[in-house]
Amino acid sequence: MAEKLRAAGYQGPYRLRKQVVEPVFGQIKQARGFRQFLRRGLAAVRHEWSLICTVHNLLKLAAARRKPQPMMVKTA
Repeated sequence: MAEKLRAAGYQGPYRLRKQVVEPVFGQIKQARGFRQFLRRGLAAVRHEWSLICTVHNLLKLAAARRKPQPMMVKTA
């Protein structure tokens, strides 16, 4: 495995995987405090995960809307 990682270089699939997806899981675990599912069964867990992801995305949208927008300066 170490040889595969060295041969792949910076654009290797393992490096891209870390950059794209995994921060979201870390944010959900750290910021939202989600450590384990509360429901049993695959269907129930899928619904719970969908709810968690929806809440995470809505909170990110709300935070983005709260940021002050730069003022546009009118030129005569």
